[in-house]
Amino acid sequence: MGEDSGLDTAGLLRLAVAALGGDDRPGQVAMAEAVAGAIADGRHALVQAGTGTGKSLAYLVPAVASTVRDDARIVVSTATLALQRQVIQHDLPLILDALESALGARPQVALFKGRANYLCRFRLSGGYPEPDDGLDLGYSPVSRLGKELARLTTWARETDTGDRDDLEPGVSGLAWGRVSVDGRECLASACPLAGECFGEEASAKAKEAQIVVTNHAMLALQAYSHDVLGPMDALIVDEAHELVSRITSGATKELTANRIEAAARAARRCGAEATRLEESARACEGVLEDLRVGRLAIGLPESLAGVLGEVREGIREALRGVSASKEAAKPQDAHEAQDGAMAKVAEAHLLGVMEIIDAVIDSAERFVVWLAPRDGDYGSSVPERLLAAPLDVSGLIGSRLVDGRAAVFTSATLALGGTFDPMAAQLGIDDPVTMDAGSPFDYPSQGILYIASHLDRPGSGGIGADAIEELGTLIEAAGGRTLGLFSSHRAALEAVEAMRARLDYPVLYQRDDQVSTLLARFKEDPRACLFGSMTLWQGVDLPGETCQLVVIDRIPFPRPDDPIAQARSEAIEASGRNGFMAVSAAHAALLLAQGAGRLIRTLTDRGVVAVLDSRLATARYGGFLMRSLPGLWPTTDRVTVLDALRRLDGGDSEDAAEALMA
Repeated sequence: MGEDSGLDTAGLLRLAVAALGGDDRPGQVAMAEAVAGAIADGRHALVQAGTGTGKSLAYLVPAVASTVRDDARIVVSTATLALQRQVIQHDLPLILDALESALGARPQVALFKGRANYLCRFRLSGGYPEPDDGLDLGYSPVSRLGKELARLTTWARETDTGDRDDLEPGVSGLAWGRVSVDGRECLASACPLAGECFGEEASAKAKEAQIVVTNHAMLALQAYSHDVLGPMDALIVDEAHELVSRITSGATKELTANRIEAAARAARRCGAEATRLEESARACEGVLEDLRVGRLAIGLPESLAGVLGEVREGIREALRGVSASKEAAKPQDAHEAQDGAMAKVAEAHLLGVMEIIDAVIDSAERFVVWLAPRDGDYGSSVPERLLAAPLDVSGLIGSRLVDGRAAVFTSATLALGGTFDPMAAQLGIDDPVTMDAGSPFDYPSQGILYIASHLDRPGSGGIGADAIEELGTLIEAAGGRTLGLFSSHRAALEAVEAMRARLDYPVLYQRDDQVSTLLARFKEDPRACLFGSMTLWQGVDLPGETCQLVVIDRIPFPRPDDPIAQARSEAIEASGRNGFMAVSAAHAALLLAQGAGRLIRTLTDRGVVAVLDSRLATARYGGFLMRSLPGLWPTTDRVTVLDALRRLDGGDSEDAAEALMA
């Protein structure tokens, strides 16, 4: 290999951009230099980079250079699998090819995911007990499950990675659950097939790599559980606006009577005594039936605290029996290894139950605790689940992820209300370097932000009749081509039913099919509309004429009864700050910015973002929300907006732009 050419960050970026056939972007250069500086100085940086900036190259080029020049080990995390695949399969290989000669070396790169993402040969061979899901579908070759398992068996002989994402087409979660294990269930080195383990091979490669590409779920595990990433000199977090919610979700624990019973059954399969645990599961179910859905803001009811204490004692008793079974299962042959697997599964079940009980009894001040109905049963007031989520994750991020190392957080949405302070507080970062790399798009001439200020203030629940009428008028002017983003599925479904009765255009609904299938149909038919809730607000890329109107039904504040938002707002109020602005307004600003960002995806895109919530123009917090949005041309003039949409529908984007600026 040649020697390091001494090219600066901008010079290396030019080589990489040329290799990818890209163009010079001043914002990309400025971002790359900021990332390089943060890594070199061990600083924390927040970098907002709008759509089209080319931010992945802007952080990967200085990361690659640092691994070679400073012998650094850098972890890169993304929120979505799509971006993770793009980075590991496309961007990084091209960058390494482009820079190898200039840098004189090629750093080793690896992908790192959770163990459950990899096929387990031992489970596939029958080494683990069947999942305790109550299904007796068996392995009938004519059932869907049987067909999927047969395909997985064939794939296991062909794949080099065992990575679920490499399986095309994919299989159901039910099928994958029968050929995979999570980290707690894995036998690791005690497995008789450890030498052929896909997960172990991926983990070993990650330990040796200088650049590790992972996801926010693994960062969550690193933050609230144990060290899974190993030593790192710098952390780069793309799609950083999602990190707090991903860590909160990853650290949220759930308990049901069924889960306790499943743990008891798993313990009994190992020969452990579980009578006390089974009795406490039935008692827990009875106690929950006498309580009400909602947050437990002033501690646990006495009846619930008592039964959870009984469950904990039952868990301890069962664990002693499982531990004895585990110790006796020395995997000298396949049968004994199966006994060990059974014990590992039981232990995982029992410890999972113990974790949430410890959280709500011993660490209640650090958790938000609430009772919820069966998942999906939104109208019920009878709880079936006990949940606990961390009250604050900023300390976890600050102490477990970024303390003592360089950290770069980047996203198209980081500056809320025109400042990075809210996001820095959420991430637990003091005095970060901040920059806005801008965007190559000319937002004021490419799009309109229309606020329907004449509409009534939205009521609770679904969508009002006046908003439905406005939605229909806008879609008719646009000739379809509409992405409808709704704050709830109730509102989305009401809008779907109303528009299907009114319009001749296809109106697709998020819950009608898989999102990927619906997006493909939406792109194929320029007259189609696609309506949905939170899944569609982020990560959807619809350039061109497919999407020329984005409609947002209301400001996406958290639900008034959202227990996590409630508790966090109260804690901030108690510290003397504005809880509404720090929690609810910041949440709404982030989602609004992400939703509005679905409109302009290329230099030639034109269109309208219509917000059917008059509070954006009239409320005191409206200015904060507006400053968080892309710089579209704002108006409340309905006639101008309808005229611009009609001109776009007629294929006259230049006249539409003139109407926009008139």
